[in-house]
Amino acid sequence: MFELTLVNQEHFPHIRIIIGMIMGISVARLVVGVSEFLQHPERKKIYVVHLGWVLFVFLAIIHFWWYEFGLTKIRVWSFGLYLFLISYACFFVFIASMLFPSSMTDYKGYKDYFQSRRRTFYTMFAMLAVIDLIDTAMKGTEHFESLGVEYPIQQVTFIALALIALVVRNQTYQIAFVTAALLYKIFWIYRLYWVLT
Repeated sequence: MFELTLVNQEHFPHIRIIIGMIMGISVARLVVGVSEFLQHPERKKIYVVHLGWVLFVFLAIIHFWWYEFGLTKIRVWSFGLYLFLISYACFFVFIASMLFPSSMTDYKGYKDYFQSRRRTFYTMFAMLAVIDLIDTAMKGTEHFESLGVEYPIQQVTFIALALIALVVRNQTYQIAFVTAALLYKIFWIYRLYWVLT
């Protein structure tokens, strides 16, 4: 669909700037949210599942910005591709906002909040995996295949585990899910993306 041979030096910096601005909003939302735990430790109680997903989303955001450097290989840009990437970046803002809402007045704390909104969060998590598959495919067949069969299995597994979490309220399952997802994400980045080539 998109040629991935020559770098178009004129288009990518323009696109990178707007994506970077959007990603900055996501990171700021998470950092400010976590800083409230330090500012008000008695009022803002940490909930391990919630905090685990905050760490995962933070890592996913910086990972997204890191591997999107691969967009330099795209020679032909279309508005459709541009819109997709902007929407992908905005999706991270939505997830960050889900983790740290504007108001917590209707909830007893982050445990109450997260569990009451877990279906929305896990639906968004599953959608993120689908969007990532599309994003990777848009970089070309060669790029998709370079990630090996592990990549689509990884994304399908994330989707399946998220769908289970929609119906399973069990805290042990959710802790195991977020722990495994976070550790695997770190391992994946270390193996494939530690140094960009």
